[in-house]
Amino acid sequence: MRIAVYPGSFDPITNGHLDVIERASRLYDKLIVGVLSNVSKQPLFTAGERVKMIAQVTEHLENVEVDSFTGLLVDFAKSKKATVIVKGLRTVADFEYEFQMALLNKALNPEYETMFMMTDTKYSYISSSMVRELAGFHGDLTGLVPREIIKVIKEKYK
Repeated sequence: MRIAVYPGSFDPITNGHLDVIERASRLYDKLIVGVLSNVSKQPLFTAGERVKMIAQVTEHLENVEVDSFTGLLVDFAKSKKATVIVKGLRTVADFEYEFQMALLNKALNPEYETMFMMTDTKYSYISSSMVRELAGFHGDLTGLVPREIIKVIKEKYK
């Protein structure tokens, strides 16, 4: 069974993230979306809230599982019996950072391969931080995040 992990903070999940999840789910028998619970960051949503949102917008994908993790990605991947790490890219700047992380993960565990997937160009300008900023000013999130979670995001800013 080919199992891949798609890690990220997903604070919140965007249409770009969902695009990568949908496409990667077609390439692997199982895709695990790993929601990073990073103690050094102050996320808008708890890890549990992010897991719930991602599970909601991916419920149509039978081979997608959503879970949260702390610590090293390679340890999480090993616990899930994954052999591939999927990384979504929007820009060249994303590639430079993710390439370094891929090399580090390979050094930590040579068994893991990293697959880079470009998001659809129509989502290449969308970031979670941009969504949070726009939501903070009560801007329209249509087309930036899955419609099912727009209300949840707006509730955070009431």
